[in-house]
Amino acid sequence: MTQHSAPCPVPEEQQPLNEYQELQRSWFFRWALSPFPQLWKPLLWLWLASWLVAGPVAAASFMPSRHWGKFLLTSATGAWLPVGLILLQLYLGWRYVCDRLARPVVCYEESGWFDGQLWQKPPDILSRDRLIVAYELRPLPHRHEQHYARGGVWIPGGVLSWPFLP
Repeated sequence: MTQHSAPCPVPEEQQPLNEYQELQRSWFFRWALSPFPQLWKPLLWLWLASWLVAGPVAAASFMPSRHWGKFLLTSATGAWLPVGLILLQLYLGWRYVCDRLARPVVCYEESGWFDGQLWQKPPDILSRDRLIVAYELRPLPHRHEQHYARGGVWIPGGVLSWPFLP
């Protein structure tokens, strides 16, 4: 991207475009840009590994030999917690940058002493940032919301099936 000619008082690391580029370079946040199978494969491995903690905790509450259904549901839900937290962090990071790019005014701090300043974006920078949001970032939060909706099926399904589990 070309740099703008107007002086920008916002420190380099707080400029929305630089924050966006930093997220693109980050191995963790770049992961959210991956196609569906490449995003979910590590999450599935994490979910399976989380059973090492969730399984014994659930077994302490529900003996697997007597209450296998409640044990499985509790273990699966407990193992989902780290996956849900990672998806939440990805969603919040990209949402934050998306909001900062879309806003016409940038909030920033010069000294780090909470001296919040505001900078009005010039029209050319605002239109560039909004194009980035419209064509590159807008699909990401929607995609993460869909992932949460898929994962959130566990909760109502578990609540409804709980009385019927052995």
